[in-house]
Amino acid sequence: MPETAAPAETRDPYAALRHTAFRRFLVGRAVFLIGGQMQMTAVGWQIYERLGSKLALGMVGLVQIIPVIVLALPAGHVADHFDRRRIVAGGLSLYLFCSLGLAALSWTEGAPWLTYALLFLVAVARAFTVPALGSLLPSVIPRGLWANAATWNSSLFELAGMVGPGIAGLVIALSGGATAVFFTAAACALLAGVLFASIHVPPREVKPKAPDLAGLLSGLHFMFKARLLFAAASLDLFAVLLGGATALLPVVAKDILHTGPAGFGWLRAAPSIGAVAMAFVTAHLPPWRRAGRVLLWSFVGFGAAIIVFGLSRNYWLSLAMLVLTGVCDNLNVVIRQTLMQFITPDSMRGRVSAVNYIFIGCSNELGAFESGLAAQFLGTVPAIVAGGAGALLVVGLVAKLSPALRRLGRLYDVAPVPE
Repeated sequence: MPETAAPAETRDPYAALRHTAFRRFLVGRAVFLIGGQMQMTAVGWQIYERLGSKLALGMVGLVQIIPVIVLALPAGHVADHFDRRRIVAGGLSLYLFCSLGLAALSWTEGAPWLTYALLFLVAVARAFTVPALGSLLPSVIPRGLWANAATWNSSLFELAGMVGPGIAGLVIALSGGATAVFFTAAACALLAGVLFASIHVPPREVKPKAPDLAGLLSGLHFMFKARLLFAAASLDLFAVLLGGATALLPVVAKDILHTGPAGFGWLRAAPSIGAVAMAFVTAHLPPWRRAGRVLLWSFVGFGAAIIVFGLSRNYWLSLAMLVLTGVCDNLNVVIRQTLMQFITPDSMRGRVSAVNYIFIGCSNELGAFESGLAAQFLGTVPAIVAGGAGALLVVGLVAKLSPALRRLGRLYDVAPVPE
């Protein structure tokens, strides 16, 4: 962010919200994210209720990571060369169809493989919708307010993660099943589509262009070239992949903590509660003078919290540890995203963002598969504890191999890497 924009952002933290188009964008994205969080919470609960298999929970992550890996780079290209609102409309339409399909399967207790097939299509819809929405955001807000808009956008993501699972758990408890949650997710997709369609976007010249291999891989090449950015992204990828216990929450809630759907919903929301609280604190703190150390210690805290969570038999202690993982996650997300903003030249932002989406998808979805697979063979508690310990080992390895990351000071002093 240019230095000249900082004072304006500081004087009016609600500047972006004063624009009607941005408010519609924000509410539409909020509705879409809350529906998605509700749906994923219901899927995890229902699959474990019906199948009782930890590996089946891990498969939820596996079927959703494949579209991310395969389609993220082409989706970034499509978002740059085709009408973004039409891409969003198409993605939401597919998402709506899948939510209705999941509701029908839940109502009729259909074959589990059909659930996985629909989750695969959900991931396809998200792979195209997310980059298109990210590219659409700068078109609905003046350039001088992009940073302020990004702050609200990021906070909204965490709020959705906090509210969605809690609502899903409550709906499951009140209705006695997950069917109503899937219908609600479908309604959210429909409402989000209406809100996005009502946004006036300045016309731009669209030149459809077939992707070439060099263009698709240029984002990866840049990520490897910017070693500081690559070290930070790798830290997130492997630490979260190994320490991701979210996929096993249905097992922990039901078999270890002996809580019902409502308690499970709050466990699912706990990391976002911690992230939102930390975001509020971070907004009032001065810039970190040793951002690299803060980043590394945030992952140490994350791994330690996962270990304690795995060993806990007390609901409130488990809830507190999940809140702590959210606190640590918010620290590393803010530092990594800001670092990417300063290192990446404007001409590369779209392609680098697509690569970053792959890293995030791999750490979350593939981490869910890894957790389910480990729990199937090692047991739930050993799998969670080993994952937390693995995250700590990753932090030590990255810290040793990347002295530049250890020495990273003020993020504002980082120079962009040439294309």
